[in-house]
Amino acid sequence: MSAFLRIAAWMIAVALVVLPVIAVLQGWIGAERWPLRTLRIGGDLERVDEQKLRAAVLPYARNGFFAIRLEDAQAAVAKLPWVERAEVRKRWPDVVEVRIVEHRPFARWGKDQLLSEDGDLFPLAGAEVPGSLPRFDVDAPAARIADVVALYNEASELFAPEGVRVREVSLDRRGSWSLLLSNGVRVVVGSQEARLRLARFARLLPGLLAQNPQPLARADLRYTNGFALTWGEEAVAVTPAPTAMARARTPARRIALGGRGFERPDGRSSRITNHGAMT
Repeated sequence: MSAFLRIAAWMIAVALVVLPVIAVLQGWIGAERWPLRTLRIGGDLERVDEQKLRAAVLPYARNGFFAIRLEDAQAAVAKLPWVERAEVRKRWPDVVEVRIVEHRPFARWGKDQLLSEDGDLFPLAGAEVPGSLPRFDVDAPAARIADVVALYNEASELFAPEGVRVREVSLDRRGSWSLLLSNGVRVVVGSQEARLRLARFARLLPGLLAQNPQPLARADLRYTNGFALTWGEEAVAVTPAPTAMARARTPARRIALGGRGFERPDGRSSRITNHGAMT
């Protein structure tokens, strides 16, 4: 036998072995003989929809045990709402195993993102958001996450004794803070000494509410030694969107704590008239 015929025979023999293997691995054949019948889900799922999870895995599982593309299936699962991390494996003879770690939501961040308990931002798209989550309306980069969470936690502790929760924290591009409380009060804090001002206001709030039968609508804390209060004529219904609040207001009353300086939003100071000192 010539050398050419020997080489040709060798190549044909190799092809007869290799081509069926390639066909199986590509899913051209074998999907019916070695099907994937079982989807095993690992992890404590609270928010990931199992039906959507199955729908994400099914197109890849149809190729059979040997042809399933695990990386593609894993990428599809990772795109589902609430999925922080996903891992897809196969177990002989017919099992696809999916392990998922869910995002644990801490707050809404702007209009289209959520902040997890681990401090990560993830898309809001397709996620059903718990109504109890606070909202962080922040016109600042993600680098300010730690500052926003710290102020929220401190403010929550300050107002908790009165049974009041912080529903919203806002930070504008000038660094000025404001809060919306669960009783409908909008608290304008300003950009300087935010924690000191909030502590002083929280300490005096029970007495202020006891002195006035009208509901408090707005508190402006941007005074050096006092703050201005606006009282509403009717109770304000709290909604996540501050624009939905009632607009009926009585004139603001300035409360002085012994000083006369006022920090305007533009950073300048002006003179005000004290309407009585508080202790």
